[in-house]
Amino acid sequence: MSLHVVVGAGPVGSTAASLLAARGERVRVVSRSGGGPEHPNIERVAADAGDVARLSTLAEGTVALYNCVNPAYHRWLTDWPPVASALLTAAERSGAVLVMTGSLYGYGEVDGPITESTPLAATHPKLKLKADMWRDALAAHDAGRIRAVEVRGSDYVEANSIFSVALGKPLLAGKRAWSPAPLDVPHSWTSINDVATLLTTVATDERAWGRAWPVPTEPPLTVRQLATRFTAVAGVGAPKLATIPTPVLRAIGLFSPMVKELRTTEYQFSRPFVLDSSASTEAFGLKPRPIDDSLRDAARNLAGVR
Repeated sequence: MSLHVVVGAGPVGSTAASLLAARGERVRVVSRSGGGPEHPNIERVAADAGDVARLSTLAEGTVALYNCVNPAYHRWLTDWPPVASALLTAAERSGAVLVMTGSLYGYGEVDGPITESTPLAATHPKLKLKADMWRDALAAHDAGRIRAVEVRGSDYVEANSIFSVALGKPLLAGKRAWSPAPLDVPHSWTSINDVATLLTTVATDERAWGRAWPVPTEPPLTVRQLATRFTAVAGVGAPKLATIPTPVLRAIGLFSPMVKELRTTEYQFSRPFVLDSSASTEAFGLKPRPIDDSLRDAARNLAGVR
């Protein structure tokens, strides 16, 4: 039974911890609140992920250190640097594999499907930050100081996405849902379960280290298609959808930091934004979770059903 340290008790961290515990591994979940899933194999610890000394102590003896931290988007430039630095140091001191939960933000605007060879070309400071975090980890890996690997998924189906935050609840209630994104542009949607599965797979597979891997992801769907599938599996009426006019969205952003941040990534929805995950499905024999299963979980989560 090996020790795995998961930093972050949000949807990804909690799912990864649960998968590891179910396999019989010892898991230490580190978060500010000390939260996380309950399981005999899971120890929950309250700590600041940016505290280098504390995190290094908690990482002692672990085989893998998972970065599943998820600061609020509008606080990335403030909150990410100390956490990323502490994780790098803790991985180097402990000898643990640093397993990073990445995203597609570092690619910036793209033409065509995103693959493992697509360059990290984001120039916006917030988006470039995500690319730089991986560049720093990869440089340490190439220098022999740590072993590092990253997994990259698109917007999550079950939580923390435009769909789950803005559309899910009104659709469940049979109300009109106002989308901040266009309704008919193809977009990739990734299951949190698939993110966690790939994280826990690459952590102990030497073939995976030293590079980033796309998370197994179902074929793209437009917001309208996703909403239609969602209402079907939830057993509610066909979706009523409308797009929030741009001037209204800009006005809301004056009062809501989260809505204001949508301007940074609106390019992801204004034209096709598609993830090609064939590299990881072929290398590790993984298949993406059926989208309807993920949407069922999303409906249960939004309804407060466990």
